[in-house]
Amino acid sequence: MATVVNDALTESLQAGRSLPRTTPEWLARAEDVAALLAAHVVDQDRGGLSPEAQVALLKESGLTVMLGPVSAGGGGQTWSTALRAIRAVSAGCASVGELLGCHLLWAWSVRLAGTKAQISAIEDLYTRNNLFFGAVTDPGEGTVQVGERRGRLYFNGRKSFSSGAAASDLLVLEGLEADGTRVFAIAPTRQTGIAFTAPTGEPDPQSAPQGTAVLVDVEVGWERAARYPATAAHNTLGVPLAQQIYAEIYIGIAQGALRTALECARSEASAGGERARETGTQDYALETFGDLQSRLWAAQALTDAVDARLSTLVHGNPDALSAQERGEVAVRVCAAKQSAAAVALEIVDRVFEVSGSPATSNKTGLDIFWRNAHRHKLHDPAAHKRHEVGEYALLGRLPDPGRNL
Repeated sequence: MATVVNDALTESLQAGRSLPRTTPEWLARAEDVAALLAAHVVDQDRGGLSPEAQVALLKESGLTVMLGPVSAGGGGQTWSTALRAIRAVSAGCASVGELLGCHLLWAWSVRLAGTKAQISAIEDLYTRNNLFFGAVTDPGEGTVQVGERRGRLYFNGRKSFSSGAAASDLLVLEGLEADGTRVFAIAPTRQTGIAFTAPTGEPDPQSAPQGTAVLVDVEVGWERAARYPATAAHNTLGVPLAQQIYAEIYIGIAQGALRTALECARSEASAGGERARETGTQDYALETFGDLQSRLWAAQALTDAVDARLSTLVHGNPDALSAQERGEVAVRVCAAKQSAAAVALEIVDRVFEVSGSPATSNKTGLDIFWRNAHRHKLHDPAAHKRHEVGEYALLGRLPDPGRNL
């Protein structure tokens, strides 16, 4: 079954399709990918879609190079468009949306730490060759150490939850030097010294491929490495950008769940509409769906506004960004993410009350959205985001740029 699904998805986006050129065309391409994934979502969940097939699908769609420079064959799009594309794909399959979001983040990360020459070289390399990014990052945990010998860097350590890294072409590596300085580097995934161990227990087919990355004397030259500047506000935008990606994944899950539930409810209504009207269950369904749709629209509006502001800062003059501007957008990212999480969790819980018997069928796959929303909730409780917003509202305190929000 997995092979059939893999082939059906990747072949659907082949046949020499050219890259989109305009923002509406890029968003339409993301919707095309989401529609393909949604059509096979149950087969993916029950039979499994391999990480390699997920990455192949994204590459074939061209979404992997949407932020790449036009001069190298990329889309030259902004993060505002990229975030909307991540949302659209997540509505079809959250794990593929997560892979796309992480790839775009890590492909962009060289702009947060690298020199102009490094930015040009890396972006040209990945865009021209349509290479996929993964990451083995260590945000201050000390599980990856970096040493220098004869002018070369060596990374050693291990990192769990390296989403999609095993299926990548390039890895962003982050670790700490002996004095605590964070070092950033980019290296080929397939090389001696990099290995991946499978996660323990039964894998969740709707989760982006996880596992532990093990690094043993992974050698990188300084031409592909840099120390993170300690004070520049622009260099800390990666954290709110990553958090906003997950806000989009939540919105995508909510959209997909509500769309699927509405289809189930329509099917149920057509089969027994008169009885539903007589018993009053239709009125209850109308009220519930109206409430959920309204809440989703509100969360989307907040997320859209934060997308626009964050994108403006990310693409703006790095030297002009103030710590205040960085902190304020980080607070709004917290607000958007906790709002998106709340509406996603409410939708995936309440739609079963009003979607009729088709909602519980294995053929529908509505349970997949429930699992996705709750999986992300367990990894990153929204209470932390509410705390950040509360500190700002009550105390005027901005988030620490070094915190992982």
